[in-house]
Amino acid sequence: MSQVEAMVSLERLTRRFGDVTAVDGLSFDVASAELFGLVGPDGSGKTTTLRMLAGVLLPTEGDALMNGTSMARNPESAKPDLAYMSQRFGLYSDLTVRENLHFYADLYEVPRAERDQRMERLFRFSNLGPFTERLAGKLSGGMKQKLGLSCALIHQPKILLLDEPTFGVDPISRRDLWLIVHEMVAEGVTVIVSTAYMDEAERFDRVALLNEGRLLALATPAEMQEELKGKVYAVVVDRLREARDRLQPLHQVERAAVFGDRLHVTLTDPSHAPVIETTLQDGGFSVRGTDRIEPSMEDVFIHHVSQAGVL
Repeated sequence: MSQVEAMVSLERLTRRFGDVTAVDGLSFDVASAELFGLVGPDGSGKTTTLRMLAGVLLPTEGDALMNGTSMARNPESAKPDLAYMSQRFGLYSDLTVRENLHFYADLYEVPRAERDQRMERLFRFSNLGPFTERLAGKLSGGMKQKLGLSCALIHQPKILLLDEPTFGVDPISRRDLWLIVHEMVAEGVTVIVSTAYMDEAERFDRVALLNEGRLLALATPAEMQEELKGKVYAVVVDRLREARDRLQPLHQVERAAVFGDRLHVTLTDPSHAPVIETTLQDGGFSVRGTDRIEPSMEDVFIHHVSQAGVL
């Protein structure tokens, strides 16, 4: 993707805090109107990356171009095009829903003549319409997130940065948040979302898998899952952790991991499947099922972490 096509372009983006490298040389592009995911566990560098993209932190090295503007050299110039919703978005609990929106409209210098129309539209697709006069402090967690997202969208940004927007949110509010995000993308907004929830990774057009500040993989979810297609088996067996330890040393097994009440075993080649039951039965384990499954994004992440030599 060329810089002309890219709405966001990271160029060896790096951030250090003393001796700790939180983000380590990230380079990739995000297209206009793309729903892009930064996916990884806590401590993988997601929040630090978003803070640099938002201009809240300056990079130690490298740069990020946001709609062509350098965040290392001139972050203030990019901010009218950006909206950043942090994990603790700054709502004012003693203001009503409507007053919070007016406050952010003032901050972003939204013309008075355009405010009512924008607010009514935000109320409509956030389902906050019946609660416009309720104090923000009296809203549920999910409603606060939807209000925070509405405040971030009041100035109609070209780029929306969301840091774990569904963390701790109930399932219905999570669904509503994703509906809002997908509508923004359909209207041409470029959206970058961080999440530690691997099940959410399949929602994105493309995903950057991060671990310890480094980029492990960059592709569509389908492309990542295709890489493991036919290689992942779910094994129902007793003494799960002992069974895992029995399988892991085999050269035919790339990775064995406990997933709930079963093992997920990733093989180097699908033809090695019989070795799973043979090895476990020879070890005195009771195997109640070995089924090939479609790889989840969690399987994909563990695969890439293992390949990187982290596990």
